[in-house]
Amino acid sequence: MPEISRFYGIVIRMFYRDHRPPHLHARYGDDEVTVTLDDAMRVEGRFPKRALALVLEWTEKNRAALLANWTKLEQREPLEKVPPLE
Repeated sequence: MPEISRFYGIVIRMFYRDHRPPHLHARYGDDEVTVTLDDAMRVEGRFPKRALALVLEWTEKNRAALLANWTKLEQREPLEKVPPLE
């Protein structure tokens, strides 16, 4: 469960051997969501409204790096850390 970023108590992870479409997992306290990395950024799961807005902002800002990490996942390569939201 490689952690690729952490900000404002939100932990972002991507998992090896995960299914398509490309996506990330975000956890905040006991809540967890998955967010697809396509333009629609579909969200599944439950998250506080403000924390979800932060995750979506961060995802949009870092989409290229996240997709590059997804490619690394598929090739079983180490993931790069992605800068946190500031």
